[in-house]
Amino acid sequence: MRKKNTELLSDVILQVLKEQHLDKPLFERRLIDAWPQVLGNNIMKYTSDLSIRNKVLYVSLTSSVLRHDLFLSREEIRKSLNIYVGAEVIVDIVFK
Repeated sequence: MRKKNTELLSDVILQVLKEQHLDKPLFERRLIDAWPQVLGNNIMKYTSDLSIRNKVLYVSLTSSVLRHDLFLSREEIRKSLNIYVGAEVIVDIVFK
């Protein structure tokens, strides 16, 4: 017989992660892993390093032309990455 106070396992896991302060690193890792899915493998060829510090995504690129193009659409990229992860993980993107 099913109890009335049942919860989804995914909700319980997220709650435990939040209580242990492990949710932020998990979301950050998911966002970095989402970079090729959101932007495509062609852009990944020119990406040398991704890191997040203080809710800012730092992206090292080997192409100055691509850096400029991505800079112009960084707000759109930020929104897409956050939506893909399902949480507001970053508030800005810096291209180096």
